[in-house]
Amino acid sequence: MQQPRPALGPLIRHVRSVLEQAGKQSAALDARLLVEHFTGTSRTDAVLDPERVIPQERVEAVLAALDRRLNGEPVHRIIGYREFYGLQLKISAETLEPRPDTESLVELALPYVRRIAEEKGSCSILDMGTGTGAIALALIHEEPRARALATDISPDALATAKSNADINRVADRFETLRSSWYDNIDRRFDVIVSNPPYIPTDVIASLEREVRDFDPLAALDGGPDGLDAYRAIAAGAPEHLLEAGVVVVEVGYDQPDAVEAILRARGFVLVEGADDLGGHRRSLAFKL
Repeated sequence: MQQPRPALGPLIRHVRSVLEQAGKQSAALDARLLVEHFTGTSRTDAVLDPERVIPQERVEAVLAALDRRLNGEPVHRIIGYREFYGLQLKISAETLEPRPDTESLVELALPYVRRIAEEKGSCSILDMGTGTGAIALALIHEEPRARALATDISPDALATAKSNADINRVADRFETLRSSWYDNIDRRFDVIVSNPPYIPTDVIASLEREVRDFDPLAALDGGPDGLDAYRAIAAGAPEHLLEAGVVVVEVGYDQPDAVEAILRARGFVLVEGADDLGGHRRSLAFKL
């Protein structure tokens, strides 16, 4: 690979060109994110000072990151964080990379959280399979009267979520617990939220490489029909939900009807849904 000139503007152009030649659709954005992160510069620097000399060790760090990107690793995994609902969240090996579509779940759940907090003076949230903590952290960041218990089976995920709570200054209202669904949970909540694994097992091999090879399998595999997690959530929800509480879950683009049937069989009624950026029904809210 031809070495770029060690100045900020040429370095960005080099990374972008290599990514474009490799067919990366987000080449321009990826180049900017990689160069900014590994050189400690900003977009403003690139505009106002494109001839800024970049130390060789930082150029080499950018080129090493470029190799990782060419190998299929998602750019946000390379830089180690992603923005979600205005929060900066660390990503780790055992956490799903938060995606913009999941913001629809936050948008759907937030009015319920605010309404309950207004009526009761507080709102308790259970976020199951929390991963980075994205959903719970976004909700309690937006509603200061809310508190959250975030659960996961992965110690790595729980440590990452706790770190993200510290970074975003909500750690005093954020608790973590290792639990497989409701196994270690012995109290009730106003709001239960989850973005569970929902991809059918035999579909995983056909996913895009960036998902299949880099997102943790436990956060993807929803069992033979992709619905195992919803059955677990529905089975325990009546015993873990306070009166007038709500359950809000993310679902696969083709799963709304199936998930509604699972929750309905446990006595729940679908009260509202929200679409993702592609116009698919992505999040559902249920009440008893």
